[in-house]
Amino acid sequence: MAIKGQKFKSYSEELKKEAIRLHIEEKWTYRQITEHLRIQDRDRMKVWMRKYRKLGEFGLLNQRGRREEYIDQERYVQKLKRENTMLKKCLEIWIQEVHGESTKQLRGPQNGIR
Repeated sequence: MAIKGQKFKSYSEELKKEAIRLHIEEKWTYRQITEHLRIQDRDRMKVWMRKYRKLGEFGLLNQRGRREEYIDQERYVQKLKRENTMLKKCLEIWIQEVHGESTKQLRGPQNGIR
């Protein structure tokens, strides 16, 4: 548990990627990596590996303050594209209705006969 006023060590995305690479490609142990890269928390590598296996490189980013739906970026982009398409269709319908009403006003009460 955090103590009031406690400072937390943060690590760059590049360092995290290097640590993951050393473990996966070079087969280094967590202990070797933490000593080599001077990572203070012994369990930090386990946390990074768990996030990497679950979310890939995106899991290594600082997620504080992000909403859950942003984690799966591709799904979120597709959702935005669907919303955009729907709004474009609504705009077309609205423009047709406004254009149709203005045409009716020009024709007047003669029921469309000029």
